Amino acid sequence: MAEKQGSLKATITVAMSNYLEAGSIVAGAGGLTLWMEYLNLNDAKLGLLGALSANGFGSAIGAFLGGILVDKFGRKFIYKYDLLVYMLGILLITFSFNFPMLLVGYVVTGIAVGAAIPAAWTYIAEEAPKGERAARVGWGQLAWSIGPAITLFLSVMLAPLGLLGSRIIFAQLFVVALITWILQQQIGESKIWTEEKAKEKSRKAIGSQDVSWKQLFTVKANLQAIVLLVGIYVFWNLVAGVMGYFMPYIYETVGGLSASQANLLQGFLWTLTVAATYFVFIKLGDRVNRKLLYGIGAGMGIAAWLVLTFGGMGMFELFTFVVLWGIAAGFGAQAFYGLWAGELFHTRYRAKAQGFIFALARVAVGLISLVVPLMISSFGFQAAGMVMIGFLLIAAVAGLIMAPETRGKSLEQIQEERYGSIPVNRKQAKS
Repeated sequence: MAEKQGSLKATITVAMSNYLEAGSIVAGAGGLTLWMEYLNLNDAKLGLLGALSANGFGSAIGAFLGGILVDKFGRKFIYKYDLLVYMLGILLITFSFNFPMLLVGYVVTGIAVGAAIPAAWTYIAEEAPKGERAARVGWGQLAWSIGPAITLFLSVMLAPLGLLGSRIIFAQLFVVALITWILQQQIGESKIWTEEKAKEKSRKAIGSQDVSWKQLFTVKANLQAIVLLVGIYVFWNLVAGVMGYFMPYIYETVGGLSASQANLLQGFLWTLTVAATYFVFIKLGDRVNRKLLYGIGAGMGIAAWLVLTFGGMGMFELFTFVVLWGIAAGFGAQAFYGLWAGELFHTRYRAKAQGFIFALARVAVGLISLVVPLMISSFGFQAAGMVMIGFLLIAAVAGLIMAPETRGKSLEQIQEERYGSIPVNRKQAKS
């Protein structure tokens, strides 16, 4: 029996993909040193695992393809197959005994992670009641934050088991994925997408042209939304992506913490993100001026990196950083990206646009991941920190200048304001 369209249960069922995706990113990063010792991997192979994983190019490929498929075949379509691919990748990693098997597992998992992202944010936004859209998107962000928190705490608990502990962490992701896949078969298709497809069929009958990739970059409303979302998400995600993969490394090599202390600190950071997502973004995102909320979160994130970069990295500075960033991330760029990416694009472009932007963000993270260790060792952490602050300043300015106020409006209202009416004949479609 299908879940009722627009129900919170359906939202949470879809949001569970975010738990699995973020959890696999952190699990993959946390297990790298263990795999390095087990398989005697060199720096080049470690870099390849990081670059092609769910945190880099693997998810970029998945997001690009997923966006196209979700707009063409439906939001629910991806949930028939995506987690099956994800589970295959997780199994390959769990039972890996050589580098090729491990690499294929990382790549397959990464592609599955990326493919589900456009579907999740799009489905949640389209099925949300108009006065609860930020709250519903917030549940997706909440699940994304819970995944790393649980994974990091499991890493601390299972640390004495070494590589076996890492295999167990991936095994629990497989079990959760199987349960989630069963639940996702019960959700209904997005009503908004279904209606839009019916309209497109009618337009085609009288000669209207299909949606093209060119329109994504030539239609003014699309271009405005892309510039805003690239500005806030790609640049913020450069920092968040580096943190997701390299923060334990930074805590250990620069801050002098043990591996368990580093994982506990990151677990505490993600716990704060979970709390801030619920108490700020979910509770206030539909009631308080969104640009104000975004500005506060962006400012806290910049302050966190100023403390980390110039504060000496003692325990006080590390704790201050974790508190500021952990809270800010709960209602920061990723939460607002999920919201605005769902609101600002016409239904016919929504998933494709999200797939493109998320792919761009992951390619950027993949590229910077190749140089971060070299940047720290060659120029020192302070230089790397200043680069991160620069990225965060760009994201803050983009959001504060360009962010719209869309509270209380339906997606249809926003669509009409931004696009007007869609042309229905061939001559109009070309103009």
